[in-house]
Amino acid sequence: MLTSYYNKVIYSGTGRRKTSVARVNLVPGSGKLIINGLPGESYLQFSPNYLRISCAPLHILGLDKEYDIYIKAEGGGLTGQADAIRLGLARALCNMNPENRLMLKTEGLLRRDSRIKERKKYGLRKARKAPQYSKR
Repeated sequence: MLTSYYNKVIYSGTGRRKTSVARVNLVPGSGKLIINGLPGESYLQFSPNYLRISCAPLHILGLDKEYDIYIKAEGGGLTGQADAIRLGLARALCNMNPENRLMLKTEGLLRRDSRIKERKKYGLRKARKAPQYSKR
């Protein structure tokens, strides 16, 4: 989706993973990463793994320092949010330039990971864990 804000073009995309949702906005700039009003490094607890996962689409396309990324992430934990950010960022880059789609698709960055927590069943302790069987 393309919108204009103070004469700047904004490209947006939404990503989901587990129970996390991330709304990503790309603005031409210097490469800042802002998540929920905080710098991205501090929000992701300075974890190199989460930062690498979140910015993977930009690294693949070589656009690391060309766009500022503003993200509203909610729900779940940091792992789910980092994966949701990755998908939202990839979708925003596809909205920006349809030629990016082929490269992101071959890397598997446009696929939504649909695995979610399985519900607990009655008579069991968790989704599949049963109480210990007693013969007598």
